[in-house]
Amino acid sequence: MDFNVRKLASDAGIFFSRAVQFTEEKLGQAERTELNSHFEDLQIRADSTRNWTEKIQKQAEVVLQPNPGARVEEFLYEKLDRKVPPRATNGEILGQFMLEAAREFGADTPYGSTLISVGDCQRRLGSAERDFLQRSSISFLTPLRNFLEGDWRTISKERRLLENRRLDLDSCKARLKKAKTAEAKATAVPDFKETRPRNYVLSASASALWSEELDKAEQELRVAQSEFDRQMEVTGLLLEGISSTHVNHERCLREFVEAQAIYYKQCHKHMQELQRELAGDFPDSLEVNSLPAASPSDLSESDALQIEEVQPPASGSRQARLITVYTVPGMDSDWLVGEIGNQKGKVPVTYLELLS
Repeated sequence: MDFNVRKLASDAGIFFSRAVQFTEEKLGQAERTELNSHFEDLQIRADSTRNWTEKIQKQAEVVLQPNPGARVEEFLYEKLDRKVPPRATNGEILGQFMLEAAREFGADTPYGSTLISVGDCQRRLGSAERDFLQRSSISFLTPLRNFLEGDWRTISKERRLLENRRLDLDSCKARLKKAKTAEAKATAVPDFKETRPRNYVLSASASALWSEELDKAEQELRVAQSEFDRQMEVTGLLLEGISSTHVNHERCLREFVEAQAIYYKQCHKHMQELQRELAGDFPDSLEVNSLPAASPSDLSESDALQIEEVQPPASGSRQARLITVYTVPGMDSDWLVGEIGNQKGKVPVTYLELLS
């Protein structure tokens, strides 16, 4: 196997030094270089941005695509860099079922024609929903994902590198401190020059060795400090860029709101058109809470509504025994407006039995 043994040993030594430094810091046995308060504030803001972006993005996905299976499928297609196949919305599927039912029951029947009107409206609502989902995904969800999978990963990588540089720096500081202490002890030897010259020679040799070690530790410290400062600057610039991320996310949020406004406006328009179509000539301004439908065969002679006409009040309404009935201009003569409590609705005259 071809590999650089020296580099492998060096990397192992660096890893071991970092592990020792980290452990001693946790045990309170080593000093730690503290970052300035401004840098710490930038890190806190960055962490908060990542946390809330992740929560908003996940919940937005749930709102825009409640089906978890569909979300997983879309995620896999995105990872494979493939286009998500077009998928009909629930509204479009519902509308299609209604149109198919209308063909079976007969488009010329009251039920069939209503199915056609409602089904066509559901298809238009579903189409509007699909456009809304596509626009929201592009303008809102995608930028959030790009931040989490792109910018944030870069920031996290540089922060980990900064932490390693800090551990290297503090490890060098600790070695320099030990070297200074050892050199001081080696030079502070009692004067036994004449009585024990051999010990004096050994002491001088040790002092020279520790002096050399001290020079080496100082050089390593200068290199470690330079690398730490450079990494501190790079990481700081990335953290400062979170401000630009906020600006971008605000723009995406506004586009999301705009997409929602367009979607709900389209839905409102389609529903108004459907209401007008179903009401026929019934005035749009009249609020109608439809009464439960019934057929003449469902009403027995005793169940038939007994209407007793009374002198109409100034409003033009007539009070019946059970309900209030009245007509409005332009209304089909075969229908009356019936009112019971807070419910109003069109009542076929054929359903009513008027008293003589």
